Amino acid sequence: MKANVGKTSEFDAMVKDTIEQLGGLDILVNNAGITRDNLIMRMKEEEFDEVIETNLKGVFNGVKAVTRHMMKQRSGRIINISSVVGVLGNPGQANYVAAKAGVIGLTKASARELSSRGITVNCVAPGFIQTDMTDKLPEETKTALSGQIPLARLGDPADIANAVRFLASDAAAYMTGQTVHIDGGMYM
Repeated sequence: MKANVGKTSEFDAMVKDTIEQLGGLDILVNNAGITRDNLIMRMKEEEFDEVIETNLKGVFNGVKAVTRHMMKQRSGRIINISSVVGVLGNPGQANYVAAKAGVIGLTKASARELSSRGITVNCVAPGFIQTDMTDKLPEETKTALSGQIPLARLGDPADIANAVRFLASDAAAYMTGQTVHIDGGMYM
């Protein structure tokens, strides 16, 4: 299924189709994200708005779209993906930092609202992860990034998947409103 998560009607339709096709919905992972990096003084309003729409409003749209269904079944897991820069900041990414910090706040507010209905809402904040995007970076940039990380290496996508799997499992049934930092020790 495909949708622009920043558009409420598209997210709602995707959730409706998912429930119809699968017969229910127990877990939502809000993982869509984009970047439009630029220094604040050079950042265009459109660059700021695009990132906020996808990375923050998209998470809001997802939470809202599944809430009624999960409340009726009195259970559910919502897992939002933020970023280490949402708590640390990062030059040239004011839009991304604002969105990812907002995701952490939205996670806490949603957890407080939905917990009485058996719905947990948590957040994963990845650090720098080995992906196609980081593979394209020059070696000196990768070395500099690794130098900022106490474990001295980029993370593996499986590290994030394992955290999400845990938060979706019964082992995390008594955990809500939390941010799990998977960042090699960048934030401590």
